[in-house]
Amino acid sequence: MEILQLAFMQRALLAAVLVGITAPAVGIYLVQRRQALMGDGIGHVAMTGVGLGFLLSTNPVWMAAAVSVAGAITMELIRAYGRTRGDIALALLFYGGMAGGVMLINLSPTGSNANLNSYLFGSLSTVSEEDVTAICVLAAFVILVTLGLRRQLFAVSQDEEFARVTGLPVRALNLLIAVTAAVTVTVAMRVVGLLLVSALMVVPVAAAQQLARSFRMTFTLAVLIGTGVTLAGTATSYYQDVPPGATIVLLAIAVFVVLTGLAAPLARRRARAAEPAPAAACDVAVAGAPGPADDDVRVGKP
Repeated sequence: MEILQLAFMQRALLAAVLVGITAPAVGIYLVQRRQALMGDGIGHVAMTGVGLGFLLSTNPVWMAAAVSVAGAITMELIRAYGRTRGDIALALLFYGGMAGGVMLINLSPTGSNANLNSYLFGSLSTVSEEDVTAICVLAAFVILVTLGLRRQLFAVSQDEEFARVTGLPVRALNLLIAVTAAVTVTVAMRVVGLLLVSALMVVPVAAAQQLARSFRMTFTLAVLIGTGVTLAGTATSYYQDVPPGATIVLLAIAVFVVLTGLAAPLARRRARAAEPAPAAACDVAVAGAPGPADDDVRVGKP
């Protein structure tokens, strides 16, 4: 295939696979914590890192990673300790990060509107070998954290108080989730763009939840959806000359719509299959079989 013979497309496809894996892998914890828009906020802060990279003539990916991690830790501390002014502090952080990034890029000798757009909305042709190296290292960190600590991260995301009672280091795990989300934004910005990365962290997870009934199945299906739409969107962007980030996000939304349409009849079928006959229901109750509440608890475990 022609697309696989071009060096810049090989780099773009590799980056797309890593983005498709890492974004939903982190997004599932953010969705569970009702922080679906956290990736969007980190994306705004990452703009300052990109601008610093251009201003200091260093790799913008590494600089964006450093600034994003610092911003994510600040966000988590504001969330944990902020009171009535917490939302205002976050807004100042988000908007200040975006404005600072735009200003720094325009002040840098190598900055331009083309460079800015490639980071805001993604670009296939500008993914360099140095970018791919950085993306691979950062993606490896995200995968190790989200898979190796999935039980602990799920427990904290599901119920912080219960996790604290069981002896888990809740504050450290919360900070780890924030840092991992920041790293994921950096991984995805070259393909999807900073303004659209949050969608790829949330939409595949929401789509997977339409069919999956357990955390493990939701995680697996979300990663498969994320990888599929990033690869399809990258290929479509090459052949049709359309923006990769927008294409990937629109494909993810289309998958969500399709799976939502399939979920309703499947749910009705499962409900009919689960309805026991009256006599059988009495036998089950006498036997002490688990009721619906027990099934709900099992579904939530990783």
